[in-house]
Parts: sequence; structure tokens; C-alpha cells
Amino acid sequence: MAKLDKRIFDMLKSEAQADKNKALLSLDLLKNFPSGIGDHSTKDFWDNATEALKLLASADERLETLEKYFTDTSKEVL
Repeated sequence: MAKLDKRIFDMLKSEAQADKNKALLSLDLLKNFPSGIGDHSTKDFWDNATEALKLLASADERLETLEKYFTDTSKEVL
């Protein structure tokens, strides 16, 4: 496994977790408060949902990659 400075690892992980939370919040808002799009079209709604899903998938992939390549089984950064 590759070795990564703990500070870099922590920054990358925090950024991915923040993106994951943003995406989940966006999807929740779209689901529970669809009137919040106001004057926007249905296309804007779909585009926002698609954008949030892409952000969520990217964040999950980054978190999985960090775990796969830069931690050992004891969760120590390598």
C-alpha cells in the first residue's frame, strides 16, 4: 500500500465526507421541499437531482479509494 501523509489523508477524507453530506442534504431538500425550486422549471429540478447524485457517487468513490489504498485493517493511515 502507498504511504500518504496523515494530514493529506485527513483533508481528502474530510472533503469527500463534506461533499457526501452536501449531496445527501440536496437530495433530501429536493425530495421533501420540491416547492423550494420556485420559478425554476422541472428540468432544473432534474438537473439538480442529477448533480447531487453525481456528487454523492464521487464522494463515496473517493472515500472507498482512500480506505482501500491508504489504510490498513486497523484503520491506520499508511
